[in-house]
Amino acid sequence: MSRPPSNIATATRVMAAIMGSRVLGLVRDVTLNAVFGAGHVLDAFWTAFRIPNLLRDLLAEGALSVSFTTTFSKKLEKDGPQEAFALMNRMLTSMSVVLIIICALGVAFSDQIVIYTIGRGFDPEKQQLTIELTRILFPFIIFVSLAAVYMGLLNSLGSFALPASASTVFNITSILFGLGFGYLYDPHLGPLSIYGFAWGTVLGGAMQLIIQMPKAAGFGYKMKPLFDWKHPDLIKVYQLALPAIAGVAAVQVNVVVNATWASYMGEGAVTYFNNAFRLMQLPIGLFGVAIGMVVLPSVSRSVAQENMYHFRIRVVEGIKLALFLTVPASIGLFFLSGPLVSVIYQHGKFTEADALATSQLLQAFTLGLAGYACIKVMAPTFYALDMPRVPVMISIRAIGLNLVFTFILIKVFGLGLVALPLSVSLVALLNLFQLAFALSKKLGSLTTGTDFVSFFVKMILLALAFALLLACFHWGAERWVTGFVPRLIYLALSVPAAAALYLWAAHWMDFDEMTHLLETLKKKSSRMA
Repeated sequence: MSRPPSNIATATRVMAAIMGSRVLGLVRDVTLNAVFGAGHVLDAFWTAFRIPNLLRDLLAEGALSVSFTTTFSKKLEKDGPQEAFALMNRMLTSMSVVLIIICALGVAFSDQIVIYTIGRGFDPEKQQLTIELTRILFPFIIFVSLAAVYMGLLNSLGSFALPASASTVFNITSILFGLGFGYLYDPHLGPLSIYGFAWGTVLGGAMQLIIQMPKAAGFGYKMKPLFDWKHPDLIKVYQLALPAIAGVAAVQVNVVVNATWASYMGEGAVTYFNNAFRLMQLPIGLFGVAIGMVVLPSVSRSVAQENMYHFRIRVVEGIKLALFLTVPASIGLFFLSGPLVSVIYQHGKFTEADALATSQLLQAFTLGLAGYACIKVMAPTFYALDMPRVPVMISIRAIGLNLVFTFILIKVFGLGLVALPLSVSLVALLNLFQLAFALSKKLGSLTTGTDFVSFFVKMILLALAFALLLACFHWGAERWVTGFVPRLIYLALSVPAAAALYLWAAHWMDFDEMTHLLETLKKKSSRMA
């Protein structure tokens, strides 16, 4: 039986596109931190953006993308492009109606959302600012959710780079227009200019949708309203999407819950939490989301073809690649968190004390980074198998566990703010183990017919060696690495050196993932020559 073609070449292109987007997202956050500092105004902005951003994560990188991509890929395989495009029109039409209703309710009940949930720990003045920003930001959900449908269509047709790059357009738009609108509110970019950044964010969401439309038209898709709420294919998408919301929501919901805890922990706590989460999300988006985007259409087609051998190979290959890339990233972020946060964020009104607090939270987040990334790969496969109940139940348990862990870490162990990311990390790892166990029950052991056991043993040895190396770097350098320039030089030297040593060791240990990456780079080099 032939082996399916590798995910790695395609995933590499998607990673490059997502890297640009995540870096620009980081630039946007650095700009906000430098202008406003970690305090009253920025805490309110991140809290106001919490619910729209949660829904963006669930829809753009979760339930909607998963369910639509799965159903569209199967429809395309069985019935051809015209029937699949009809499903796209039904989906866009119905989603537009649903999203407008959600947005209207969100704007109408912003007071209750802020006062009784996400901003409970704020003083009245801070709550009022959060409410006003929430009303501005809610329409963002409409644009990015429809953009998620377009992403599903393009991914199913084999186009991954442009949808992955669409959020790059969002970040560029939100930065430039945020600064421009902010200047109109306050030429000195004082506290009032935060309203301009909120409007820039909404406009960025609209551009994320618009940029994908020409590519879809190039594949022959013509957008038109199609009200057909009872069509079996549309019902199938929603049947998958509703449980999928719970199935992929655990990490995002836990982050929202823990950010609410942070609202009780003083000025700047919400901003510290958001900054650390943003840095942790960089490798998750770069590796976990990218690999998951590539794996999902292929496993959906494997199910449609009733080829479970290819299904297993694809899933195991995705998990291995996610671990191969995220384990060194998590180790690197843990040991280099101090200088990294300082170089990136410590500008303008963001102080050294703010950077220290953020770096401690980042270290706690990194403990679960590999778990986050592998969940992005594994959870969607259950929807391709028409088994949405499995990740749903795991996620429900995860939300409860997060509440218990957070309470114990804060009240019993007295860890304070660092308890919040630590709890999220522990829950993510438990989620991963449960998903792997459930998938093994369905497919048989994931190690059967694969080299996963030998890969895992080699991965542990490589990770231990890499951690020891970076620990020596860290302990030897922390005495003299102070100030922006020394920290920048330290990162400029240590990060490439550590990455090169990791890749050399992986090549020496004969990792298949390293071999495939080298082959991909050689092919790209030969085409450029």
